[in-house]
Amino acid sequence: MPSPTPSEPSAPLPLPFPDAPTPAEAAPVDFPDYEQTERPRWQRYALHLLLFLVTLTTTTLAGAEWLTGKVFFIQGDDFKLTGWLTPAEILQGLWFSVPFLGVLTVHEFGHYFTARRNHIRTSLPYYIPFFTGFFNTLGTFGAVIRIKDRIYSRREYFDVGLAGPLAGFLVAVPVLIYGFTHLPPLTSIPVEEFYDHEDFGNTFTLARPLLYQALEYVFADPTRLPHPNELMHYPVLLAGALSLFFTALNLVPIGQLDGGHILYGLLGFRRANRLSAALFVAFIFYAGLGLFTLTTSAETWLYWGGPYALYLFLVFRKALPTPRRGLLLAAAVWAAQVALSSAVPGLQGQPGWLAFGLLLGTLTGIYHPPAPDERPLSAGRKVLGWLMLLIFVLCFTPSPFSS
Repeated sequence: MPSPTPSEPSAPLPLPFPDAPTPAEAAPVDFPDYEQTERPRWQRYALHLLLFLVTLTTTTLAGAEWLTGKVFFIQGDDFKLTGWLTPAEILQGLWFSVPFLGVLTVHEFGHYFTARRNHIRTSLPYYIPFFTGFFNTLGTFGAVIRIKDRIYSRREYFDVGLAGPLAGFLVAVPVLIYGFTHLPPLTSIPVEEFYDHEDFGNTFTLARPLLYQALEYVFADPTRLPHPNELMHYPVLLAGALSLFFTALNLVPIGQLDGGHILYGLLGFRRANRLSAALFVAFIFYAGLGLFTLTTSAETWLYWGGPYALYLFLVFRKALPTPRRGLLLAAAVWAAQVALSSAVPGLQGQPGWLAFGLLLGTLTGIYHPPAPDERPLSAGRKVLGWLMLLIFVLCFTPSPFSS
């Protein structure tokens, strides 16, 4: 996912004295101790390569953990720096890391090459490894590229934003097809026994979006389909399913996500931002459903009411022109959540989305910046843009994980 583009430099301030020399007339001053020189190219390339290799290692270890139901550092009550996993089990993790990291890499290079084609300076992907060895992770937080130039046209925003998820999607689908056409015989180990290991933690189910179900119906042998809780036995399928999830996550049509760039390209500055704000409010409204009702215990209201109210204020503070209006919007959303959850007992949203909503509301923003060139897209690009939003619907699930 590309990072937000740098803002345009502000106009110079007026000089305090009329006769003072302009910056162009002033004698050049050398500040060798304060200038920051750019790193040599080999150092930059080495950093990108190192991050990739570390992330390949961490995703391989993560895949081995999911596949075996073990964690890397703990064996019973003893702490072992040598690891619980055997070398053979670690190598099995490559069946997860290679396809998963492959989709991620193709996604980022889709952004990279499209930006370069439009003469926009950008960095190579920065991979973000994440692994603990004590509890299960995916081995990475993804990757980002850094856009070094301002993007000047609506078309360029659209092209760069669309290229990443489209490229990743075109690889994720063959990964899933391969997984469905190469299903091993069903394991004889009961699911409950496999996931009963004390170091593995509680099991969870990865939801199957519409596209996953369609590919499963067309390509899979029904007699070999895994139990939903046993998908971790099938690392290629797990990599493909997670790739669809992250494709959908990037295509959420809000702010400066890839989907937000596509929406801006299709609708323009004013209409895209209005729809983006409405979708963000609906997103937070759904995520918090069921957390509080009129029958919720007083203890829950006492301990969690304040933090949740602060959360809603933080995510909506920049959604409206003034903090006061943001506070009123937060209060209205909370009241509506409580009313609907009380009227429909058992109605439950997905609290896991609240963390993603906080990221959108406070860091990336829910509004898309304007471009100097606001000319509409060509007919072909519009068709491709709406097709990508359809792919978002096919890959997205409101509750991707359930325990």
